Amino acid sequence: MLASIVTLVLATAAFAMPANNAVRAAPDPSQVTLNNIVYGGSGCPQGSVGSYISPDRQTFTLIFDQYVAAIGPGVAVSQSRKNCQLNLDLKYPGGFQYSILNTVYRGYAGLDAGVTGVQSTTFYFSGQTAQTTTSTTFKGPVSGDYATQDSVDLTSTIWSPCGSTAALNMNSQVRLTSPNNNAKGLLTDDSIDGKITFVVGVQWQKC
Repeated sequence: MLASIVTLVLATAAFAMPANNAVRAAPDPSQVTLNNIVYGGSGCPQGSVGSYISPDRQTFTLIFDQYVAAIGPGVAVSQSRKNCQLNLDLKYPGGFQYSILNTVYRGYAGLDAGVTGVQSTTFYFSGQTAQTTTSTTFKGPVSGDYATQDSVDLTSTIWSPCGSTAALNMNSQVRLTSPNNNAKGLLTDDSIDGKITFVVGVQWQKC
């Protein structure tokens, strides 16, 4: 996986530009809908996740209110790792399939020296065993808002099945580790909108 920290503006404006052939092969946007999201986990209690799909149906955005991991003196060990399992019901016309192209995470990282933070998501379609993962690692000391972009390797691309629709499953987690028990770390909401935002870019093709 190719991960890099980029500015918030560049990451959100330019990350999900699929190849021209993917644009030409995309279905009519009016026929693509995100019908439902089912989710659960220590990082996403019920009522804490919002969603938005772009007008061109090339990206969808997940917005987390309570996806916070922390480490340090007096902080429970259970707070150092949070996870969220999501199931997305994306409806689209027959004769098309899609895959994950790239992702952007937005949030805030405050890590002392020696603290490592990892933010990762594994994607797979219901009924299939193939998976693909995007991941970003933070090394302390670091403090500030971030936007991290990760692109899926061509060899790791997985496509939704042809001839039927299958739910997209996402197993997301954030975790913090440190060999120093006195070091502190936090992965949490950014200061711009007070949310952790996860933007997923997709590409389409005809079956």
